[in-house]
Amino acid sequence: MKKVLFIYFSQSGQLEEIANSVARPFLEDSEMEIDFYEIKMVHSFPFPWTSHAFFNTFPETFQQIPEEILPPPPRVLETDYNLIIFHYQVWYLTPSIPINSFLKSKYAKDMLAGKPIVTISGSRNMWALAQDKMKILLQTNGATLVGNIALTDRHHNLISVVTIVDWMFSGIKRRAYGFFPKPGVSEREIQGADKYGKIIIPYLKKGIFDGLQRELVEAGAVDYRFFLVSMDQKGNRMFRIWSSLILRNPSKRRRLVGIFKYYVVFAIYGISPIVYLIELFLYPLLYFLKYRKEKEHYEGI
Repeated sequence: MKKVLFIYFSQSGQLEEIANSVARPFLEDSEMEIDFYEIKMVHSFPFPWTSHAFFNTFPETFQQIPEEILPPPPRVLETDYNLIIFHYQVWYLTPSIPINSFLKSKYAKDMLAGKPIVTISGSRNMWALAQDKMKILLQTNGATLVGNIALTDRHHNLISVVTIVDWMFSGIKRRAYGFFPKPGVSEREIQGADKYGKIIIPYLKKGIFDGLQRELVEAGAVDYRFFLVSMDQKGNRMFRIWSSLILRNPSKRRRLVGIFKYYVVFAIYGISPIVYLIELFLYPLLYFLKYRKEKEHYEGI
């Protein structure tokens, strides 16, 4: 029997749906023993979000400051798994506070050390630098990354901002204002994520994961978009400044968080279209100087 652990945290239910979809082929295989572990926080986060609560999580999220988690179930702590499939979401270009808190908890190293890991992210669209941060957290815990799947909202960046905000603040996955597309990873892609489970199982049975990531990418597991990675990089630089400023000034926190909210809106709708046009114009040159290596990096592990 091969023992597999699916780890996730889910507010809206999207990552839980993705985990269940990827797990279907494992559950149908008599040689597989499957457990699910949902990370639980001592301090829970609201869903739907209020505007203040959402933006107020920004500094600690980006600076990767952990909070206390509830202990995992004894079975999860005691079982020696052959593979861990780790689902996570991106908050502020960074693994979410619950994910970061687990990976920095006293439980993580005992559970992950020496284990092969496949990461699966469910995000709006900017996941690349969050995955780099995940790699560091996994390495710190002695885990070995053997595969990565990045599921995203594939609609235009400016459209997906509107739809994801409506979802976060209403709690309903609907067509915003009656004519926008539904937010998040599409239902078709979620239900079709079982194909990744089917790809992973033969590698798990052999106990050798060489070639797994290449096959996952060929099946559509990673969608590299040069502009989104570029915005991710620029956003990380600005978020580092903003998060440090807010944390250094606790007495002014509420005011600074409010200003930051308007900065984010301006950056998305005012700055990003200009940056996109400039980088699109320079694409032939930047492809050889930058984008080709980036694509190889983010399609790999």
